[in-house]
Amino acid sequence: QVQLVESGGGLVQPGGSLRLSCARSGSIFSINAMGWYRQAPGKQRELVAQIRTGGSTNYAESVKGRFTISRDSAKNTVYLQMNSLKPEDTAVYYCNVDGQLPTRFPFSSWGQGTQVTVSS
Repeated sequence: QVQLVESGGGLVQPGGSLRLSCARSGSIFSINAMGWYRQAPGKQRELVAQIRTGGSTNYAESVKGRFTISRDSAKNTVYLQMNSLKPEDTAVYYCNVDGQLPTRFPFSSWGQGTQVTVSS
């Protein structure tokens, strides 16, 4: 079973920075993509940033130039560096990993979420 544990959320003032981490445990065969999503109250969950196996990345327009997704394969961890945070970035942030299990069955796992609040 693939498990994801997020950390790094919290309260930050506008213009501040936070770094989220997502550590993966459990056996896998391969990973297709790792990503960060967020869900604000009353809104649908949306993709924030994604990094694919080959290293290509894509970002939501609202975070381009401010957020950076990266990974450390040795630590089975994906990060989201968030700079110049705005109140509209306030949401619960979720980590997601898509790939294949050792059985070659596909999987898509989610973390429990971490709250990010941007407020003065």
